[in-house]
Amino acid sequence: MMNRMLSIDLARMLFAVVTLVTVSFTALPSVAQQADDQQGVEITQVDLNSADAETLATVLKGVGISKARAIVSYRTQYGPFASLDELTEVKGIGVSILERNRDRLVLR
Repeated sequence: MMNRMLSIDLARMLFAVVTLVTVSFTALPSVAQQADDQQGVEITQVDLNSADAETLATVLKGVGISKARAIVSYRTQYGPFASLDELTEVKGIGVSILERNRDRLVLR
C-alpha cells in the first residue's frame, strides 16, 4: 500500500515538472521578444519593394519563407508597393502581421 502511494506521488510530481518545463519553453520566445523591444535593440529595416524572400523572412516577425515568397510574387505581378497598407493584399499577410512589422518596413 505504501509503495502504491509513493508511486502515485512520484507520478504526480513528474507530471508537474514536465508541465512546468513545457510551459516555460513555450513562453520563452514571447519573453525574448519583449526583452528585445524593451532594451531598445536596433531593429533592422527592409525595403518592401526590393528585398528578396530570404531577407523578408529573416527580418519580418511572423513571416516565414512561404509568406515572404508570396510578397515577392505579389510585387512581381502587380508592381512595387505604393503603401505599406497594400501589404495586406498579399495572401497570408493580415493587419496583425503588418502592424508587428510596420517599423521594420520602408518603401523606396
